[in-house]
Amino acid sequence: MRIAVAMILLMLTTGLSQAEQSCAGKAADIRRQLEDAREQGNTERVQGLETALSKVQANCSEAELRDERREEIDEARHEISERKADLQDAMRDGDPEKIETRKRKLAEAKEQLRAVLKD
Repeated sequence: MRIAVAMILLMLTTGLSQAEQSCAGKAADIRRQLEDAREQGNTERVQGLETALSKVQANCSEAELRDERREEIDEARHEISERKADLQDAMRDGDPEKIETRKRKLAEAKEQLRAVLKD
């Protein structure tokens, strides 16, 4: 259990440090997509990406991204808590089909947290 908690804390810390650099990363990603859209002649996508790039350049702040990231992590952790409670209820009821469904949903919620932490 301690190892799991330590790993989650490490992932949270790593994820938050990555969020601190993401305004520049976000802009670079949009520029790459913009270049691809121009090469493909996709004018509508070019317009949308130019708008997105100008918004990132004008409005992106590291503090805002960090707050958004924390919120995503909190939401994912809350989802896991709810899924654990659902699983416990199903186990008390003893319905094997419900138990399997709840286990699958809990695994999906945990995977979602891993994905959020990885980004």
